[in-house]
Amino acid sequence: MMAVPPRREPPRDAAAGSASTSDRDGALLGEVIVLDDTGPARRGRAYPNAWTALALLLPVALLLGGFVLWPILRTLIASVTDAGDGGLEFVGLEHFRDVLDAEDAWRVIGRTLLWAVVVPAVVTVLGYALAVASQPSRRGRLSLLVLVTPVAIPLVVTGVAFRLMYEGDPERAIIPAMASRLFGEAPVFLGPGLITVSLMSAFVWAWIGLAVMLFRAALAAIPQGLSDVVHAHGGTRWNVFHDAQWQPLLRRTVAVVFAFVAVGTARSFDLILIMAPGSVWPEASVLALRVWQTSGASTTGPGAALGVIWLAAVAVGAAVAALGIRQPWPAPFSRRSVDSPTTQRPVTSASRRAVCRAMLILASIAWILPLTTLVATSLHSPTDAATRGWWTAAVRLDSYQGLLERLPRSLGFTLLLATAVTVVVLVVAVLAAHPLAWLAGSSAQGVSVLLLAAAVVPIQVIAGPVNAALAAVGLAGSAPGLALVHVALGAPFAVLVLRNAFADLPAAEVRRARLSGRGELATVWRLVRRAAPTVVAVGVLQFVKVWNDLAVGLLFSGPDAPVGLLLYGEARQFVVNSGPLAASSVIVSILPVLLVVLTRRHVVAGLVTGVVK
Repeated sequence: MMAVPPRREPPRDAAAGSASTSDRDGALLGEVIVLDDTGPARRGRAYPNAWTALALLLPVALLLGGFVLWPILRTLIASVTDAGDGGLEFVGLEHFRDVLDAEDAWRVIGRTLLWAVVVPAVVTVLGYALAVASQPSRRGRLSLLVLVTPVAIPLVVTGVAFRLMYEGDPERAIIPAMASRLFGEAPVFLGPGLITVSLMSAFVWAWIGLAVMLFRAALAAIPQGLSDVVHAHGGTRWNVFHDAQWQPLLRRTVAVVFAFVAVGTARSFDLILIMAPGSVWPEASVLALRVWQTSGASTTGPGAALGVIWLAAVAVGAAVAALGIRQPWPAPFSRRSVDSPTTQRPVTSASRRAVCRAMLILASIAWILPLTTLVATSLHSPTDAATRGWWTAAVRLDSYQGLLERLPRSLGFTLLLATAVTVVVLVVAVLAAHPLAWLAGSSAQGVSVLLLAAAVVPIQVIAGPVNAALAAVGLAGSAPGLALVHVALGAPFAVLVLRNAFADLPAAEVRRARLSGRGELATVWRLVRRAAPTVVAVGVLQFVKVWNDLAVGLLFSGPDAPVGLLLYGEARQFVVNSGPLAASSVIVSILPVLLVVLTRRHVVAGLVTGVVK
């Protein structure tokens, strides 16, 4: 062992130039470091040692192993076996042949792929167009608020709003009424022919705000000087778009938006349960619905086979998404940078401004209409809401009167559940993200792919093994068991985003925390403080995800029903309950909408700095 004396601090102008070299060497100027013959400089090392890293990773490893990896393995086994008198009997591909030979199996698979391609493409194109049209202006900020609001609304509530718009005769539903006036005859929007298009329109309405926010952040982060350089070399408008926008940042943003929405289409399950009448479920069915119909909360051979097919498609999509969005993303812009000479706003023609205004007005009207339908229906008596159009009935509060008897208990339970799950997910994810942040190269990419794959595993596929695991520890059908499932499902995405955010922090900051001698938790806390926008984004998204959930509650809840499950129960008699159902939907949506709208800047800043690399 030998002690290395502190080096003399270089002049101020030389210190800046040597900072990067010092960071690479793991030493700080003016600090005593201890060297040995076998390892690096221990006091200058920013990453935790092996045993500390294992301890920090243990909680998330247990969650993913017990509630994601083992259930996937059990589903794979169930897909090729049958329960017999002597135990499990291997049947090979028999279950796969049975489910694929079903009359409409290939239509269900094709419809699932259609959802995963068409909907993300529409959201991406519209999101970019509206982001360009809504760039810094008062009208753009107001339109953005209108577009962002549906992001926070539960998909169950989105389904209620769009079913109120689409279902019934022109005397009761606004879209058939408008269609009959324009064309003389109203098509059946929720019938076999248009049910998938109607469902997709509701999904696009719910997700477009996220795409607009991400594209606006990307466009604002691109220096205007890049466009000036292209112009100076004789570039056309296409060259400006391709060389100054697409190549530096928009290509990655498109990959992010497309991947997020494609993965999110698995939640079309919520919309189908609420929007589609039972008679058209065969025409609306996707793998999410078919697996649930086949297996429910258990795991059978045919259901497991369908689940394996779905898992294979999800795994391929996750790998493609991870490869497409792994490059770094520039830091979020600041208000000051927008006004600086290098990022002046481009001069636009009067015709282009007119087109942008028209797009924003039309989009705002289209996005306000479902919200107006929902709120207006809730402001009528149950009888009027079930028999008349909201634009003709008198305003009354009768539909809200009965809510005090059934809604407060469910709201309280969901609030407690979402808060507890969010806190636990943040703690577990922060601990795991710290050691993973120091991985680089192929190791970091491999971890990102695994976490992304775990984050998008459909809950319907692993419901049976997860219920078996909960039953083994006495938590099946209980509130703690439901919370544990939510934590296991939310942890992979949280670790992924926080890991990338921590990796973007300067290593010198972490070294200073470690050299202070306050321990590993103090280092983690310093990381949390420096990556506060990302932590806020993860917390908000996790809270809203649990609050808005239907599928997990449907498969794992016990006597206490979350609000999503309560709304689903009321929607079974949709026409009769349309007034009270609309009133419940309005109340349920208030908290997540306020949370997302008030923290939207933090959410976007956290996502663009901590998204997959």
